[in-house]
Amino acid sequence: MHMLIPHQTTPRISLALQGGGAHGAFTWGALDLLLENGLEFSAVTGVSSGAVTAAMAVQGLVRGGAEGARASIRTLWERVGEAHIFNGMSSALDWMWGWDKGMEFGNELAWSGLTQALRMFSPGQLNPLGQNPLAPLLKELLDLEAIRHPSAPRLYVGATDVESGEAKVFSNEQISVNVLLASACIPMMFPAVEINGRHYWDGGYSCNPPLAPVLTPRPDKLVLIRAQPRRRQGVPNTTADIVHRLHEIAFQAPLDAELALLPRHTKLQEVLADDALGKHPLTSKMNTERNFLEVLFIAGRGAAEASLPDA
Repeated sequence: MHMLIPHQTTPRISLALQGGGAHGAFTWGALDLLLENGLEFSAVTGVSSGAVTAAMAVQGLVRGGAEGARASIRTLWERVGEAHIFNGMSSALDWMWGWDKGMEFGNELAWSGLTQALRMFSPGQLNPLGQNPLAPLLKELLDLEAIRHPSAPRLYVGATDVESGEAKVFSNEQISVNVLLASACIPMMFPAVEINGRHYWDGGYSCNPPLAPVLTPRPDKLVLIRAQPRRRQGVPNTTADIVHRLHEIAFQAPLDAELALLPRHTKLQEVLADDALGKHPLTSKMNTERNFLEVLFIAGRGAAEASLPDA
């Protein structure tokens, strides 16, 4: 049992965390720097790796303020790196992603293997037991008592309803291991996650992340940490680069639509990921090698420092 420490927050600051698989380590670094510099927030929204990071931040704040949040997030990502959580997947998945000795495979050969695997095999064949390597880690680390404590900032997690295509947003009282797994469910790798008779995929398809819940009541500031590049120079001409850019555009569209409705008097502070993540291929979102996560962590801290008002 953890001692729960009431946490006083600035009531008019909201935080939004994009999803991005292993690129969420960039978010870890950015949020670590912002918390170190006194960031307080009353509401946070996230999808996929952003949702998991948000949950760790909320429970850490309740346990021990900003330092507790930093420690909780660090524990999550260090455990991800130590376990290299995708190592336990089948050899078919290893082949599909072109994984070998911690290298990033963003070239045409790796993408050829990926696309052929997706055409030839269903998720049930690639992952016959339907196992998500995040599940045991979340079961161990998630502190629902802290997340549901009255002093906890409001937490919103987005997932995509498979049948309707609409975003489903879960809040503190509804958060569970399954909700976080649903928000991070990659359809080509894992079966849809069932919650109360509905089935869900990754929240990034419908909201990345959902902003409406953290904009009512209107905050003075929205702090948005991106976990994927918004802009890239040049026009892609290989299959790998084209697919990569299409994914980025598709996952960016829901957020752009919501940002267009940002209340007029709400200040937007963005931590941009273009420079740090634009050089990495889409396959690197599955790279949970410890060294790679540390590189992204450092890059996230640098990007967050550049976003500070006096930077």
